[in-house]
Amino acid sequence: MKLKNPIADLRLKYKKTFEISLIIALVLMIVAFKFFPDVASGGEQLEDTQELFTVEDIQQTKQENRPPPPPKPPIPIEAPSDDVLEDIEIGDTEIDFEEELEAPPPPKEEKKVEEEPTYFVAVEEMPEPIGGIKAIQEKIVYPEIAKRAGVEGKVYILAFVDELGNVTKANVLKGIGAGCDEAALNAVLKTKFKPGKQRGKPVNVQVSIPVIFKLN
Repeated sequence: MKLKNPIADLRLKYKKTFEISLIIALVLMIVAFKFFPDVASGGEQLEDTQELFTVEDIQQTKQENRPPPPPKPPIPIEAPSDDVLEDIEIGDTEIDFEEELEAPPPPKEEKKVEEEPTYFVAVEEMPEPIGGIKAIQEKIVYPEIAKRAGVEGKVYILAFVDELGNVTKANVLKGIGAGCDEAALNAVLKTKFKPGKQRGKPVNVQVSIPVIFKLN
C-alpha cells in the first residue's frame, strides 16, 4: 500500500487556505464600502402612493330614560265635621209574638189572554151552509141604492166556521159596493153551516162563499 505525499495532500492546507481567503474577502469588502459609498444606495427607490382617508366622528347615541309614571292621586280623606249629630231616637224593636197580625191580601188574578182558535184553510170535508147557497140568498135584503143604480154582481165573503157550524166572524174579500157588501156579510153571519171535518172530526175552517146580486 502506497502512502500519499504530505506535500501534495491539500487537506492539510485546507484550514490555512480558508483563513487566508476569508481575510482577503473582508479586506475587499472594507475597501469597497470605503471608496465606493454610493454603490449601496444606487438602487431604485420605489415610492408607494399614500391614500388619504378621513375619519368621521360617530356620534354616540344616548338612551333616553323614560319619564317616571305619574304619581297616584292622593286618596281623599274626609275631614272631621264640626257639626254635632242630633240625637236619634231608636224605637222599640222588640217583637210581640202575642199580637195578631193581619193576613196579606190575596194576589191579584191576572186575566188570561184567550188565544184565537186556528182555522184550517182546506180539510177533507169543507163546511157547507145548511140549505145550500139558496138559504143565504133568501136572507139577502137588496139595498134600495143598488136597485136604483142598477148594481149587480157577485160578492165574495170569507166566513170562519167553528166546530159547531157557527159563523164566528166574516170578512168581505171582493165587493161591488152600493150597500151590497154589507147585505151579503149580514146574510152569511145569520146562516148555520155544517161544520168541516178532518179525519171524521169537526174542526174550525175558513171558507169563501159567493153571494149573487141580480135584479129581476
